[in-house]
Amino acid sequence: MVRLIDVLAAFLGLLLGTPLLAVLWLVCWSDTRAPLFRQERVGRYQQSFVLIKFRTMRSGTASVATHLADASAVTAFGRFLRRTKLDELPQLWNVLRGDMSLVGPRPCLFNQEELISERAARGVFEARPGITGLAQIRGVDMSMPELLAKTDAEMMEGLDICQYFHYIFLTCLGKGNRPLG
Repeated sequence: MVRLIDVLAAFLGLLLGTPLLAVLWLVCWSDTRAPLFRQERVGRYQQSFVLIKFRTMRSGTASVATHLADASAVTAFGRFLRRTKLDELPQLWNVLRGDMSLVGPRPCLFNQEELISERAARGVFEARPGITGLAQIRGVDMSMPELLAKTDAEMMEGLDICQYFHYIFLTCLGKGNRPLG
């Protein structure tokens, strides 16, 4: 059921959001000359996939977790994209492809070994990674790997269709920190 909702929501989001996506792509292109950011991430069953987002940092910035990145590398438009979470919109393509869900644990980088180990021990990789989830609502980011893995596992244990929509609703309202990663 959740996968069907993911596919329908991602398809409609991409279809209806095309004008907004086009405008954001153009502004990002004028800002960085490389509007899309692609990065290999750890997905379901620890399989790799390429995450797509709008670029918020200057081209050539080191590919590290957001909490480790140089804040001065974020462009002015990038700060706006992050604050409004619009940088996440291209991930609807990842959802449509089946790499991600709208709700799930944020996908980490392969070099985040402590987080991968903590998540593996808790069965978190049984789920598709998501654009948002309980950790984002609570403001838990990848700088706290043990707490993040515990929060992800807690979310996955109690995730039902009501919680799924609740997390999306709270994210749209801007509750908690922006999804990190």
